[in-house]
Amino acid sequence: MDPNAVKSTLSNLAFGNVMAAAARDYQKELLAQGKAQASSSVNEEVDLDELMDDPELEKLHADRIAALKKEAEKREEWKKKGHGEYREITEGDFLGEVTRSEKVICHFYHKEFYRCKIMDKHLKSLAPKHIDTMFIKLDAENAPFFVTKLAVKTLPCVILFRQGVAVDRLIGFQDLGGKDDFTTRRLEALLIKTGNASISPFRYLVTGKLFNCHLTGIIEEKKDGDDEDDEYHDSTRRVVRSSIISGSDSDSD
Repeated sequence: MDPNAVKSTLSNLAFGNVMAAAARDYQKELLAQGKAQASSSVNEEVDLDELMDDPELEKLHADRIAALKKEAEKREEWKKKGHGEYREITEGDFLGEVTRSEKVICHFYHKEFYRCKIMDKHLKSLAPKHIDTMFIKLDAENAPFFVTKLAVKTLPCVILFRQGVAVDRLIGFQDLGGKDDFTTRRLEALLIKTGNASISPFRYLVTGKLFNCHLTGIIEEKKDGDDEDDEYHDSTRRVVRSSIISGSDSDSD
């Protein structure tokens, strides 16, 4: 027999044995990894079960559900009162409307005044977004008693009520740059800062009483970022004025 052939055959056999051993070791390693993964999965399931039984987490979950339910009930109550839309009311409805909700925005308007139509457009846009505040409008021509009582001299006049008390007002477009092309975002920013802790002089003039101050505006700031533009902080500083103001830039009765 050729010595070289014998040597080659033995070498091939040795290589084959090595490869077979390597294959067996690799198979064992795979099995071991599979068992480890299965064990880890079981442990994870046990941990999840323990978390599900955690009394603190259960309490947090229950509190969250209760808060969501309370918020839903509150929204339904607001909707029943007419919140979420911009509605027209009559003089006979006025007292009932401004006293049955905590926060009310009422626009005294004239149907022929162009600036009143501009204000209508913006308030109509804000009403569904700020459902916690009621948005209404009243034809000044058909409400002479309250026009006189609230000293409405210039239109548009947007009066802000808290718990039935007139706490502030926007007269014409004086606080909106004095121009017709202001945005809904700008009006919203102004209302967020208006009707808050400042004590309006005409609050005492109309009611004869002073009420507790409020820390927030007549509407609350939203974080959804879906507004028209970025003029959020423009021209929002204002001084609370007396209800009797002359020389407005808007139409007068």
